[in-house]
Amino acid sequence: MENSSFFDVLLSQWWVLLAVVLFFLSAKTILGWVIIKDSQNGVVVKKWGIGKKSRLPEGQIIARNGEAGIWAEMLGPGLHFFKWWWMYDVKKVNITEVPKDHIGIIESIDGAKLPQGAILATNVVECDSFQDAKAFLDSGGQKGWQRNFLTNGQYRINTFLFKVNIVPALEIASNEIGLVTTLDGVQLPPKSIAGKMLEGHKTFQDANEFLEKGGFRGLQEEVLLPGKYYINPKFADVQKKSMIRVEVGYVGVVNSFIGEPGEDVSGEGFKHGNIVREGQKGIWEKTLDPGLYPINPRLQDVLMVPTTNIVLNWKNEITESHGLDEKLSTIKVRSKDGFTFDLEVSQVINISDKAAPKVIARFGTVENLVSQVLEPTIGNYFRNSAQTSEALTFVDGRAERQAEARQHIEKILKQYDIECVDTLIGDINPPEELMKILADRKIAEQQQEMYLMQKASEEKRQDFVKAQTAATKEEQLTAARYDKDIATQKAEAKVETAKGDRESAKITADGEAYVLTTVGSAKAKNIDEVGSAEAGVIKKKTDAMGQEQFAIVQVAEHLSKNGMKIVPDILIQGASGGSGSIVDALIGAEILKHKSDLFKKPVGDEGADKKTSPEDESAKTDESSKEDK
Repeated sequence: MENSSFFDVLLSQWWVLLAVVLFFLSAKTILGWVIIKDSQNGVVVKKWGIGKKSRLPEGQIIARNGEAGIWAEMLGPGLHFFKWWWMYDVKKVNITEVPKDHIGIIESIDGAKLPQGAILATNVVECDSFQDAKAFLDSGGQKGWQRNFLTNGQYRINTFLFKVNIVPALEIASNEIGLVTTLDGVQLPPKSIAGKMLEGHKTFQDANEFLEKGGFRGLQEEVLLPGKYYINPKFADVQKKSMIRVEVGYVGVVNSFIGEPGEDVSGEGFKHGNIVREGQKGIWEKTLDPGLYPINPRLQDVLMVPTTNIVLNWKNEITESHGLDEKLSTIKVRSKDGFTFDLEVSQVINISDKAAPKVIARFGTVENLVSQVLEPTIGNYFRNSAQTSEALTFVDGRAERQAEARQHIEKILKQYDIECVDTLIGDINPPEELMKILADRKIAEQQQEMYLMQKASEEKRQDFVKAQTAATKEEQLTAARYDKDIATQKAEAKVETAKGDRESAKITADGEAYVLTTVGSAKAKNIDEVGSAEAGVIKKKTDAMGQEQFAIVQVAEHLSKNGMKIVPDILIQGASGGSGSIVDALIGAEILKHKSDLFKKPVGDEGADKKTSPEDESAKTDESSKEDK
């Protein structure tokens, strides 16, 4: 209910609303108020004017003093009055922002005319970086591209007067350089190809300073080194190029197109161009060692010359990595006896760093050196050399030909300041018929060499046999001498042994005689005493038993001790046919035993009757001597 009553009241007072709206409309029309935001600029365009301000002066685009047209001055942020819609059109434009690592290039559509031949407008300092357009025009700002530019930041630029192009800053990598060509400046003098170096323009970043100091238009001697640069692209064109790289094993010979004319330092004997000092115009005496160099290739030509040994092959389809022998081929020669064959040659040369400038001054490039000197010199030498000898002689005398060629070529190359390291003859490809002759000759030589070797081997074998026989005989002779000496020594030893035995036997005999004499006397005395005792006992036994019975007992006891049978194997009877006595039986048995021994011959005594030889006696004597020892 309350809401409806409010609307009812509001509707009942509609005339109040209408009055408010009409007031604001009339106020904008009457007061001409305009609001500009902080991020905007207000560009005023006056639609019409009265009297002198009704139109702009001839050739003028931007109004500076309230004339009809686009005003130079802009409305800043805030509330502005008296910009009636029926007289003014206020264009709200965003502020200009230049991002980091970028610049803003300015082109003015109004201002004074540029001097004849000028590309860039002269610098205007009192314009607050083009933010005060009226001050720019009043202080003589010129129409066209401006020398100065906007760096990183925000600017309130009248974009109806100034066109702003945002471009990135120039960045040159670590192995690059920037070749600068200025688009404005003084015309280069005759015979000059580049502007000389100037100081104070901050490597072309201050175009106004460069132009005020009389900098030349066109290619510049100064190059930009690696880094970041803020250069107006309407003032200078910069082209990135890789630095000059001199590889290991090479030197760079500089041929400079700029610099002051220098005095020739090559010497009186050199008649093939001037060689000058570093920085002067011409071929520099000092070469570039391996490394990177910030050299402008449009102004200085750097020719690479290898300082290591260069191998050049006169051989079909074989080329070294340097490519200098790409156009060389196998040399075809003709011998004195009419044979044509191919010859492969390798030439090794060396160019020192000191001789490199002279080589370039004389030939221009190393390729020209090969084609103008080495190729005809080596080819003609071997063709001429082959024609002075027969084919087989040429092939067989390869080493001599190679040495002669080196001496000849070394003498020629020395005249061109080139060192001849070596000349090598490769494969020689003679015709098949010549190869067959050569093969037969080689076979014959090998056979002859084999025969000589066999002969020498046989002679050595005979010498060996003789030496072996002599050694054997010498060994036998030495053995015989030693046997003789041994026999002599043995004989002398036997004599000494016999003498010793004789003395020993004499001493032993004397000892034994003494012992026998002493012991015999003792034994005799003992036997005498024992015999006397036994005789006394036997006498007593005989007396007791009787002589016959005592004898029988003694015989039986003797037989028992000697294992003799009591009943004999042989019975001996007396003449009367009775038994004999026991004494007779013993006597018969003893006779029978001796008879058997006479007819019995022991086994293994067949050689018992043989006579003993003197050698056996000597052997027995030696064995006896050994046992004695």
